[in-house]
Amino acid sequence: MKKEYLIYKLSDAVKESFKIDNDLFQRFGVKRGLRNEDGTGVLVGLTNVGNVVGYERDENGKLKPTEGKLFYRGYELDDLVTPLLEEKRFGFEEIAFLLLSGKLPDKEELVAFRELVNDNMPLDHKTVVHIIDLEGSNIMNILARSVLEMYTFDPNPDDVSRDNLMRQSIELIARFPTIIAYAYNIYRHSGQGRSLHIRHPKDNLSIAENFLYMLKLDYTELEARMLDLLLIIQAEHGGGNNSTFTVRVTSSTRTDTYSSIAAGIGSLKGPLHGGANIKVIDMFHHLKEQISDWNDIDEIDTYLKRILNKEAYDKSGLIYGIGHAVYTLSDPRAVELKKLAGDLAKEKGREKEYNFLRLLEQEGIKCVTAQRKSTKSICSNVDFYSGFVYEMIGLPAEIYTPIFAMARIVGWTAHRMEELNFEGRRIIRPAYKNILECKSYIPLSER
Repeated sequence: MKKEYLIYKLSDAVKESFKIDNDLFQRFGVKRGLRNEDGTGVLVGLTNVGNVVGYERDENGKLKPTEGKLFYRGYELDDLVTPLLEEKRFGFEEIAFLLLSGKLPDKEELVAFRELVNDNMPLDHKTVVHIIDLEGSNIMNILARSVLEMYTFDPNPDDVSRDNLMRQSIELIARFPTIIAYAYNIYRHSGQGRSLHIRHPKDNLSIAENFLYMLKLDYTELEARMLDLLLIIQAEHGGGNNSTFTVRVTSSTRTDTYSSIAAGIGSLKGPLHGGANIKVIDMFHHLKEQISDWNDIDEIDTYLKRILNKEAYDKSGLIYGIGHAVYTLSDPRAVELKKLAGDLAKEKGREKEYNFLRLLEQEGIKCVTAQRKSTKSICSNVDFYSGFVYEMIGLPAEIYTPIFAMARIVGWTAHRMEELNFEGRRIIRPAYKNILECKSYIPLSER
């Protein structure tokens, strides 16, 4: 039998051997996707790191929509971001300190922490050579493999003591920007024939500034502050998001930090998680071409309905960036992003596009709500704006999701330390019910 035919036969058998009747999930009370019937997440753990609030419950236990709130270590996101915007200072390092330690740093601690991060940003020669050897267009895969490679150079990679976990966490937070910037520059050189630039990070720059310096050398202050804000609002999102849960699941086995973080990167890479912002910006470009009058609500609604009816764009029936698993009336990350995005659009001469995007958000929510014929409140999520902001900063689509990882590594490492340092910890091991009847073995000669 030819190998190609055998593969075909095996894959064809999948249709039946892996098929499970949808009715069985309801019969056995299975929480598909770890979701309750009302769409809320199944409670599987406790955390002190972050909290995502998108609804309340009334006296009858029913969900009541509310304005979204995101808390980092008990502090509301808006209370953390507003002073940074008003004072026009970079705050990602301050937020990283908060999420890792549980408290806000004083001035002396913040200076020392920034110096510690900057000390760890440069990559050793072996790591740089490794990234060059891994040249390719998928920066997320290169990031994951580079993280696994860090295990080799760690003098104590398997130690899960608090001191060692903190050291590893800070090193990962510091090196993610450098790995991503170098990986993209090498891809641009090998894949697009561009000049190869390897710029070493500078001691006096923030993470956001250093990343832009290593990536493209020239940047404006507003671009750097915008990236800093993006890093802050994506640094943490509770223990239940897919990639953080992946890190906690793997950490519960007491595996090493690098294996656990690589698993989180693999989860974030998926288009239903961290890869969603690429779909939004691609859809936005499509709508700019297909809609002639960007101020005509009737024309906008007509085309959005075609998308929802699977007649236009990618025929998926989805308006990307609309809706969220937890948030109902608003996504606080999108709210924060819009505060500064308008200023950046003005600087870049793209106010018309920005206003069009705002109108698409408004009408998209209206059209999705009408199509579903549901009273459930929905809102745009952070992905609706992040891709456009990345584009205005001048960042290529290949690193949109890696930048998400560059921010979320803070939350991942904080949750990993929490998973490994609370009393009574147990390996995370949910159950799956087998629905197949027992069979009698048939000897090979009789098959």
